[in-house]
Amino acid sequence: MKKSYLVGRKLAAFAVLGATIVTGAAAFNAHAADNIKELRFGVEASYAPFESKSPSGELKGFDIDIGNAVCAKLKMKCVWVENSFDGLIPALQARKFDGINSDMTITDKRKVAIDFTDPIYTIPNQLIAKKGSTIQPSVDGLKGKRVGVLQGSIQETYAKAKWAPAGIDIESYQAQDQIYADLASGRLDAAFQDAEAASKGFLKQPQGAGFAFAGPAVSDDKLLGSGVGFGVRKNDKALKESLNRALKELMDDGTIDRFAQKYFDVKVVLK
Repeated sequence: MKKSYLVGRKLAAFAVLGATIVTGAAAFNAHAADNIKELRFGVEASYAPFESKSPSGELKGFDIDIGNAVCAKLKMKCVWVENSFDGLIPALQARKFDGINSDMTITDKRKVAIDFTDPIYTIPNQLIAKKGSTIQPSVDGLKGKRVGVLQGSIQETYAKAKWAPAGIDIESYQAQDQIYADLASGRLDAAFQDAEAASKGFLKQPQGAGFAFAGPAVSDDKLLGSGVGFGVRKNDKALKESLNRALKELMDDGTIDRFAQKYFDVKVVLK
């Protein structure tokens, strides 16, 4: 924080010294992210294969691997702070952690509140429903149906903007696991999420037997965004630059591509 000192009009030399100190402080702040020893990422850990927990409670997934690789590049220790997805942005603003790394898509609405790194990847968004269902991602194809979405997600934004006004029942949940449980039990007719999360997190799990993708992928750059990145606070320019630098190196050396091949079944576009 800059401080102003009244030094007396005749002490010009001290004014020059003060300017030198301020310049030095600015230079330090510009590289502050390089001197941080610990990097705290906010994550909602129920969205496999991006972020989830092993039976022993250890965090795992595509985003987790990328985050740990970024921390290694920056010579920082990764600390993971679990949070509900809809509370990630408020928690970031409250400095509960330094960045969001939780499959959060970059959208104009979110950019009003926080900043983002360069996009890392993008994945199609798709409905899942019982096999043989006539459900489609349209007003006519969802008439009389209940659709589950993750609270605070781009899928919730899209569903409430495009389907809810036509009378489609959109149910928001704080955790993706709750959506899958209600879908399997019949309390929901369909769920709307990104296709990779649906594939690994539900369709290939025992409770997903008898379910499948319903209709084509849904695209809308305005509501569904154009890629996933790390979220950072508006004034954390040095951290954003450091993260972008590390991500570019990991993209260029093929590390992120190897992670994608390890985790994904559907087409993932690396940015």
